[in-house]
Amino acid sequence: MSAPLRPRATRAPLAFPRTLTVGVLGAGRVGSVLGAALAAAGHRVVAASGGSGASRARVALLLPQTPHRSAAAVARAATDLLIVAVPDDALADVVADLAASGALRPGQVVAHTSGAHGLAVLAPAAAAGARPLALHPAMTFTGTPDDLSRIAGSSYGVTAPAELRPFAARLVADLGGVPEWVGEADRPLYHAALAHGANHLVTLVNEAADRLRDAGVDRPEKVLAPLLRAALENALRLGDDALTGPVSRGDAGTVRRHLDRLARTAPESVPAYLALARRTADRAVAAGRLRPADAAPLRDALNGMEVVA
Repeated sequence: MSAPLRPRATRAPLAFPRTLTVGVLGAGRVGSVLGAALAAAGHRVVAASGGSGASRARVALLLPQTPHRSAAAVARAATDLLIVAVPDDALADVVADLAASGALRPGQVVAHTSGAHGLAVLAPAAAAGARPLALHPAMTFTGTPDDLSRIAGSSYGVTAPAELRPFAARLVADLGGVPEWVGEADRPLYHAALAHGANHLVTLVNEAADRLRDAGVDRPEKVLAPLLRAALENALRLGDDALTGPVSRGDAGTVRRHLDRLARTAPESVPAYLALARRTADRAVAAGRLRPADAAPLRDALNGMEVVA
């Protein structure tokens, strides 16, 4: 007779208190605002750390009841959750130093806010028994109270071990956000997409404003605001069907005149214009907005400008 089947062991869900004891390491624009949002959700933010005077000012403004402590002291005080909101390139060294100093404890969640990194950078913390979590808010921050209303409804790029997912979902909900589960290998692509869309958008808008000033427009923001808001809303709603303008129409002559004047007035803007115009042409053709035959003279204009430049 065969032995009776034993029920498969299941891992019990991780238990965390309803009110978390939290520390914020790196009280910059992101860390200070997330700390304030967690405090507003009823959690205890017991310590914060930041190296600059601006960081100390943010703690005083956004977390007035939270003492400023050293990094190791913040990590020790954060018995449930340690938010590590330091620059991407500093993250690995900060985590390694905390683990080496014995400041981390088993069972404690160590969550970084970097979009570019996943869980691998938290390996020293995991080796110390802490639970690793990547928690990136897909939002731009000013480090002021205005951010607290702005982050409501924001998405968070989350990478978490399976057993920590319920906790991560609850944490994002407490922040008023929505989790987007991102695989470890996909973190660089996820972050590249956000940086390309948001950071480069700021550069593009300011380039447009500068060229309007060169053209004699005193208040370029008044000209750009309704146009760019409509373009962004249309792009988010319609995708490539929102494309308009000379590139999407194949107006090679207009594009040549743009490039000629840019080369004489602001040559530093020419490479970005060329790169974006080429990519716009590619997308317009792929979307059926521009016929390949009409794209050919346009591409000739763009390629010819590159030789001259």
